[in-house]
This record gives sequence, structure tokens and C-alpha cells, in this order.
Amino acid sequence: MQFFSYLISGISLGSVYALIALGYTMVYGIAKMLNFAHGDIIMIGSYIVFFAFGSAGLNPILAIVLSMVVCTVLGVTIERIAYRPLRDAPSLAVLITAIGMSYLLQQVAQLSWTSSPKSFTSVVKGFAPISLFDGQLRIPAETVVTIAACVVIMIALMLFIKYAPAGHAMLAVSEDRGAAQLMGVNVNATISLTFAIGSALAAVAGALLCSAYPTLQPTTGAMPGIKAFVAAVFGGIGSIPGAFLGGILLGVIENLSKAYISTQLSDAIVFLVLVVVLIVKPTGLLGKKVNVKV
Repeated sequence: MQFFSYLISGISLGSVYALIALGYTMVYGIAKMLNFAHGDIIMIGSYIVFFAFGSAGLNPILAIVLSMVVCTVLGVTIERIAYRPLRDAPSLAVLITAIGMSYLLQQVAQLSWTSSPKSFTSVVKGFAPISLFDGQLRIPAETVVTIAACVVIMIALMLFIKYAPAGHAMLAVSEDRGAAQLMGVNVNATISLTFAIGSALAAVAGALLCSAYPTLQPTTGAMPGIKAFVAAVFGGIGSIPGAFLGGILLGVIENLSKAYISTQLSDAIVFLVLVVVLIVKPTGLLGKKVNVKV
């Protein structure tokens, strides 16, 4: 039963990585830029939930909705101020700006709420765990909610991209930004919407992450953000199912590595698996090969 317990915990952790990776993969797939401040938006969202639910006693669903609103506004503002002026700049300039924005958000959080760790109250507090096999396997409520939320959000995103007019605009911009603009697509609004959706997902991921691992500080989103980026590349960056698959596999590999190999080497094993996968399949597990005309 221990193996199944580790496996389910890994899927739960991987679901959080997948939620974060969805934000990365959408922004990259449509805007062709890497938003390394994404992990810190998770941290900001977690603080909003911490104060709204843990301190003010707001309903947990309302606290998460408030966090999503704040993170959406923050994500759109970052895109408008920091990234939009650099849209035609070299990718290195965008990368440096993203790293700078990440450190800026961490420093603002530290000045606003201090660097001391805070004990996060689970948003599913009060829900009983699920018992299987006559009580031999107990699945925490946080795990069930995290996995279910990840699956529902991934399906909703895929349906949105496939059937909604805004989703069609995102596909057009991802294929050819110039041609989409000539066809009447508002490129600026489409990219802003992409950042809004990714940032809202970051708020949900932050609440679920801190519910399962209840310690909150200004650097909380840094490592999960990096691992989620790895998950997006692992699954095939730009692919929504790829982000989901990459996140789940990453969480399972990390958890099983901690359980059966070494807690100190688990991160190294995760990155080693990524290197091996990219050597065999450079576009990731579900990524598609793109032919570039020169």
C-alpha cells in the first residue's frame, strides 16, 4: 500500500505542477515568451488566500476567487508594462526582464509581509480523507481536490480553445501573429487574455500547493515555478495536454525518487529524466516538430 500512497501523492503534486505549467505553455505557445515571474504570481495569490481565508475568515471559495481576480490583474499589468514593449525585442531581453520581474515581486512580498514563514490553512479544511482497502490507504482531501481541479481545468481549457471565438483567436496568434492581425484579430487583447488565464490558474495552483504543503513565504513560488516550466518542456511546451502529462509525470518521478532513492537527489533525478527525454525527443513527449522557413 505504501507504493500506492506515494504514487497518489506524486499525482497530487504533479497536478499542481500541471496547473502551473498550463500557464507557462499557454503564454509561450501564443506570445512566444517565457514568463519566469509566473511562479511569483503563485506566491502573491497564496498570500491573498492566506489573508482572506486564514486571517479574515472569508469563505474559501470566495478567497480563491478574490485571489484569481488579483492575480489576473497582476498578470495583465505585468504583460502590459514589462513584456508588451519588448514583443519584437531579442528573446534574451525578454528573458532578463522576466527574471527581473520575478525578483521584484519577491522583494515586494518580503517588504509587505516579511520573510518569516507563515502557516497556511488548507482551503479544504474539514473535509474527511477517503479510505480505501479497509482503511489501509487514506487519501487526503487536498489530494482529491487537487487532482480533480487539474483535470477539470485542463478539459475546460481545451474546450475553450476549440470552441470559443477567443480560443480561435489564440490559435491564430500562435500560428502567425502577423497574419492573424491582418485577418482582424486583436493581438494585444488576445495575448493579454492569455496572461489573464495563466495568472488566474496560478492563483488556484498556489492555494492548492500551500494547502498540501502549508508553509508560505516570499520564495514559495520559485522552485515550483521552475519545476512547472520543466514539466511544460517535458510534455511539449505549447501543448495543453503535454503540460498536463508533463506535470503528472514530474510529480510522480519526484515523489517516488524521494521515497525509494534519496530525498537529496530527487530534484537531480527529475532534471536528469528531462535531459534524457529531450535527447530522445527534443520537442517533448507531445510536442510537435515545427518547420521554420529561412
